[in-house]
Amino acid sequence: MATIVLSAAGAALGGSVGGSFLGLSASVLGRAAGATLGRVIDARILGAGSPAVETGRIDRFRLTGASEGAPIADVHGRVRVSGQVIWATRFREDVTVSGGGGKGAPSRPKVKEYSYSVSLAVALCKGEITRVGRIWADGTEISKTDLNLRVYPGSEDQLPDPKIEAVEGAGLAPAYRGTAYVVIEDLQLGPFGNRVPQFSFEVMRTGEGDLSDLVEAVAVIPGTGEYALSTTPVHFQEAPGRVRSANVNTPSGLTDFETSLDALSEELPNCTSASLIVSWFGTDLRCGSCEVAPRV
Repeated sequence: MATIVLSAAGAALGGSVGGSFLGLSASVLGRAAGATLGRVIDARILGAGSPAVETGRIDRFRLTGASEGAPIADVHGRVRVSGQVIWATRFREDVTVSGGGGKGAPSRPKVKEYSYSVSLAVALCKGEITRVGRIWADGTEISKTDLNLRVYPGSEDQLPDPKIEAVEGAGLAPAYRGTAYVVIEDLQLGPFGNRVPQFSFEVMRTGEGDLSDLVEAVAVIPGTGEYALSTTPVHFQEAPGRVRSANVNTPSGLTDFETSLDALSEELPNCTSASLIVSWFGTDLRCGSCEVAPRV
């Protein structure tokens, strides 16, 4: 656009001056000068020769919950704790370049997109825990499958984490024995606004001789729920663009039955038997044609 406008303006200006140079009229020279200037402006606006556009780059990071001398929590039962960051790597910066010119393609500006990741260890509490249940990031529950997560229950014989040992060096990584902690490796910070989110964890810890250690068998009761015992996700489309899940109600992405079994196996380690309660239904209101069988 600038090429067209400035070439016309240059031709008009040259025509008003008049005269000629090397056989070329002032109007032609003015049009050429205006077109040359217009092409430079168009190239800068449309991308050719323009500097790369940088997106997502930041200059400073702050770690959350990393206090010197902070006490370690002593929890019992089921508790939601935020923990303390006890170790972290340097932030890793990855750059993705897109755009630019190509053969036969129009010129586009180069775009540099910056993404960041970090590995960190978060101390949860004192002693040996049973499991880590739900996880929240900035108050929103997230799935453990979205994190490269390793849980160390706080036993007296636990070994150092391989990521910490790889960074600090062989034989230089502490095992944090007696302290339950988690290691999140290569946490992508893009979904959290390029910062470390505020994590909190649902921690379960039981004492010796607790009820959870004494339970050896359970009865799995929800036999009449809609797809309650299904291990395949079931979804219904109630309206255009509106989908309802019948048996997936947690961020884990697993069915409610599978999620419950995972929690059962971790919270009741000595449970070796389960009695599955199912409901029996009749298939027909006519007695002669009715078949009674376990169904949903």
